[in-house]
Amino acid sequence: MSTLRQSPLHDQHVSEGAKLTEFGGWEMPLAYPEGTLAEHRACRTGAVMFDVSHLGTVRVAGSDAFERLQQTLSNDLGRITPGRAQYTHLLNADGGVEDDIIVWWLDDTTFDVMPNASNTTRVVEALRGPDVTAERAVLAIQGPTALTMVAQVIPELAGLGRFQVRPFNWNGVAAWAAGTGYTGESGVELAIPSQQAGRVWVALREAGLPPAGLGARDTLRLEAGLPLHGHELGPGITPLEAGLGWVVGWDKEAFIGREALVRERSAGSRRRLAGFAVDGRQPPREGAEILHRATPVGMVTSGNFSPMLEHGIAMGFVEVEPGGEGTSDGSDGDGDWALGQRGRILSARPAARPFVTPGQFAGHSF
Repeated sequence: MSTLRQSPLHDQHVSEGAKLTEFGGWEMPLAYPEGTLAEHRACRTGAVMFDVSHLGTVRVAGSDAFERLQQTLSNDLGRITPGRAQYTHLLNADGGVEDDIIVWWLDDTTFDVMPNASNTTRVVEALRGPDVTAERAVLAIQGPTALTMVAQVIPELAGLGRFQVRPFNWNGVAAWAAGTGYTGESGVELAIPSQQAGRVWVALREAGLPPAGLGARDTLRLEAGLPLHGHELGPGITPLEAGLGWVVGWDKEAFIGREALVRERSAGSRRRLAGFAVDGRQPPREGAEILHRATPVGMVTSGNFSPMLEHGIAMGFVEVEPGGEGTSDGSDGDGDWALGQRGRILSARPAARPFVTPGQFAGHSF
């Protein structure tokens, strides 16, 4: 069995009493003593801090960096400028999502491409850039008060906008920040040199930011209706099926998977990603059958108990009828939808995503 990689902040997690788990080849905090439920609610009502150093960073630099990315990734970098970040996909020839990625455009010829942990090698091979993951730690401060709290420690980051990328220097620590995150709340991600990350962690903790683990990160992204690679995205799932057509730069002449997506857009997708709310506290789980009028029409890809709504929520793919209208004729009533799980039938109803909107629970108490 291979040795798990550890974050530059591993010692901090141990000292905080974190429960550690394997994720994407890394040993990362699942939860801290307060527990996932408390961490989740702290993010929705105020702010928390995640260590997401397991995410990869691939440096793409040089005079041809822009064109390399344009010809490889799905989104169009021409929509943004240096000093901005962009969500994009690495596709295969069939239009399936090999990985979903955030690109930080640092300066005219330098980009930091951030893939999921388990897909870093794949992205390195596709982009022909060095893997610099070990050189930095990444902290994600998320929640309605995240930017205010970060600015108390790092005043340079006051007013950092959504998807803005900015360098900063804090007490001699030269680093980068982006107005990005994966919780559905406002926030900032900090890419800090590995050897200095502990200092920043301690300063933010002393300012009152509680830590949160991967358990809360997953329930938060589910409430926000955000896809997770390996669940709502993957090599056999296209951006159009996942409802992410806006991630495709249709005006670009060429990128991997473009021809397949053009064909799909013309013919229509064979399935679509849908959201469901479940009556009661029973958490729906991945693999549950989605039933429409007792007929199986799809499968749950992510499901759990919503700590904020206090009932079950789920996402999953449902079949699309010819013409792209989905399985419902618009006359659904109570009992038309359900989830079949472990021999039980859970009453369900279609629900718009996101299930929880940014700032919806700011300042609430539980």
